[in-house]
Amino acid sequence: MATAHQAPGETRPGGRTARTRQAVLTAVFAELDDGGFASLTMEKVAQRSGIHVATLYRRWRSVEGLVCELLTDLSGSVPLPDNGNLPDDLRALAHSITAFYGEGRISRLIEAVVSAAARDPQAAAVLRSFFEERLPLAGRMVERAVERGELPPETDPIEVMSALGAPFYYRILIARRPVDAALADSTATAVWAAARAGAYAGTAHGPVDDATGP
Repeated sequence: MATAHQAPGETRPGGRTARTRQAVLTAVFAELDDGGFASLTMEKVAQRSGIHVATLYRRWRSVEGLVCELLTDLSGSVPLPDNGNLPDDLRALAHSITAFYGEGRISRLIEAVVSAAARDPQAAAVLRSFFEERLPLAGRMVERAVERGELPPETDPIEVMSALGAPFYYRILIARRPVDAALADSTATAVWAAARAGAYAGTAHGPVDDATGP
């Protein structure tokens, strides 16, 4: 899902800077695939990417910053559906999330990001900012549903999207089992039923502070 979030690399211009950024993120993904987060170092990323290690420290400051930006970059491939009705939108998004996290490399990445955020304040801030921006974007489908009269007017889009995402993160991070189409269907059905019944109407929420969104 597209987001305006710009984590530790401060800008995303084209040309040489864009090529440098892509080379670094590709190297980070490959290093995570080879050895996981525990063995990831700035020096290994520099060697694999061909980018000087000083550049990595200047733009991303830490491996935590690198893995968080990689997640932000990759999540842009998850589309936000607009099928004209919320049940279909929820199901389409749930299946897109399943396809995204169904790839082993991606599920290992989210594990690395959450692990980094638990230890590093910068990574925690980046992850929090990511979800604070991503959830409202996904919540547009809920706002459209309210406008169509499908849901109570006071339905909270953030709570609906958090409810949709939570089972996937539980499956990946807690149960440590793969996500699948059955999970996507059951989650979308449950969230639609709860939203239609008013379960997310009038709920109050503060800043998003954990990885529970889509």
